[in-house]
Amino acid sequence: MKRTFKNYLLLGVLCFNLLGAEAQITSGKIVYERKTNLYKKFKNDKYEDVKDWLKEEDKNKTDFFELYFNDSMSIFKPQDSDLKEDMSWATSKNTVYQNFNKNKRLSIKKIWGEELYVEDTLYNRKWKITENKRTICGYNCRKAIWKANDTTKIYVWYSDEIIPNTGPESFYGLPGAILGVATEDGGVIYFAKSVEITKPALTLLTPKKGKNKIFTAEELKAKLKKDFGKYPWGKEMINENFGLW
Repeated sequence: MKRTFKNYLLLGVLCFNLLGAEAQITSGKIVYERKTNLYKKFKNDKYEDVKDWLKEEDKNKTDFFELYFNDSMSIFKPQDSDLKEDMSWATSKNTVYQNFNKNKRLSIKKIWGEELYVEDTLYNRKWKITENKRTICGYNCRKAIWKANDTTKIYVWYSDEIIPNTGPESFYGLPGAILGVATEDGGVIYFAKSVEITKPALTLLTPKKGKNKIFTAEELKAKLKKDFGKYPWGKEMINENFGLW
């Protein structure tokens, strides 16, 4: 009788562990909605008050992105759409490949209609994990904070139910996938709208560089400073592309 009970107990523990392993996602697709408050983005405009040319009903711009991932690679890219986009110039739409095993990142930045390829190592951000929790797309998430500089903090929510430590843009480095990102002032907010369990093809996760010139982040920043750094709008453009993301 004791041996039978012990066998049932071991079987129960094994089944529980297997169910837990199956519940954790190792590959999939996440769709994000990004909302940008253009009043806050352009509040430092040197020439005019943004409210003079941007209507109240147009101040929030919404963009959609897709993140495909497995346990070692991911691609974050704008969602394809045939719809005409109003004020497409007002926000940037990067494509970001991350390879966690090789510690490499390739970003494709669209600047003035030109695609510029930037290859570098993964960002090394120092996260402070908190006890704050919330649910996003049905997944339990915990809040973490990154102090970008003396005046800016980034808040994220990650779920360890989705194992790969990836996220939107170039974010990663937490014990699970990031489903929400927000700047401290709420000017830019990303939130997952759906999570799909699937296995993306390796060809989708692998960067296609072609014959494009590949810059490091410092090389491209130096080029943009040389070409546009003397203009106020040029400085803003550089900060946007090499600031938080």
